Amino acid sequence: MKIALFDYFVDGSNAIGAFHRMLVRGLAPAQRFHVFACRYADAQSSLADFVPVPVLCSRPLVLLAALYRLLARLVFWWRRLIKGERFDLVQGVEGNIGFADLAYAHFCHRFFLQSEWPNIRHGQSTARSLFRLWDHKLRAVFEPSAYRRARWIAVPSQGLKRELEATYPAARGKITVLPNPVNISFMTPDPNYQRDPWRLQHGIPQSATTLAFIALGHFERKGLPLLMEALQSEPSLNLMLMIVGGRADLVGAYRDRAGAMGLAEKLVFFGMQTDVRPFLWAADGFILPSFYEVFPTVALESAAAGLPVLSTPLNGVEEFLVDGENGLLMERSVQGVAEGLRRFAAMSAAKRHEMGARARASVAQYSEENFLKNWRALYARIEQELQAG
Repeated sequence: MKIALFDYFVDGSNAIGAFHRMLVRGLAPAQRFHVFACRYADAQSSLADFVPVPVLCSRPLVLLAALYRLLARLVFWWRRLIKGERFDLVQGVEGNIGFADLAYAHFCHRFFLQSEWPNIRHGQSTARSLFRLWDHKLRAVFEPSAYRRARWIAVPSQGLKRELEATYPAARGKITVLPNPVNISFMTPDPNYQRDPWRLQHGIPQSATTLAFIALGHFERKGLPLLMEALQSEPSLNLMLMIVGGRADLVGAYRDRAGAMGLAEKLVFFGMQTDVRPFLWAADGFILPSFYEVFPTVALESAAAGLPVLSTPLNGVEEFLVDGENGLLMERSVQGVAEGLRRFAAMSAAKRHEMGARARASVAQYSEENFLKNWRALYARIEQELQAG
């Protein structure tokens, strides 16, 4: 098939873009991709035809979404009307273009605004929270028509499927669940990695039980304020947190907040990183007390790295996390997260290691090979339906 694939950034800067890049690398040239993006990491390769969408900003997200929706349409119709180009399938992310035949959904913005946004502690940056609210509201406006228009919808988790079907009845019967992938061998600890020296170099005592919290941003939605309050409520626990991710201004605001809460000695901020593996390999566990996810890739990566996963009830994670077996399930409250911290801190190193080994085994089903196989099957079904009319 000749596929017009629409996404803001088809590269490693975000999960969906990385998955789209994986699709092109894994399924071309059997599928002929034309990538309509602001940025495409493999633009110089022969894998796909790169069609630049000239959006010159990446922040704030609400502006990116509005400009991309407008300019992508113009570029697409110029290709059709002036160059006479036709495509068998138009694929987009959620409602980012509005005329996609196949919508690859990684969020339900209307559900999130109604169910989760009011519960989030939005931290100290009113402007940042306001921009995020506008972004979610704008995308929630795009969603209904996009899901009515789409003939097929792909989602990464059963939880998101349930949310879309409950929020948008027009989506029922269109949805295929294609779980997110993880490169298990890539996440396996390097035998040459020296954990103890790495921890000492970064100010983490060998005696401290250490949890990794990793997020590109959105610290409020990911539950960092909740985690900090839970840690503050348990001053006797010998726990430390490695906070990986976040732009400089966000990290600075949370570092100040940690100091004001008396947590400066228990939180180590590392900011944005191109490779999170050393931080996972140095940790004893991974924690994600998030308010909303569809299938967090970082949870899969952490489990693949051999870490127990401490999580609130989340889409995707619910499909592999078994409380007390490969991780801990925490109630989404200060008391619930504090209880999870106490349970984890009370475990022996051997128990945590066993739990991490089971976590690694439980995510073997989410290999990149299975991800490509599932997408190949979906494209084959779509092609058959197109041929059948």
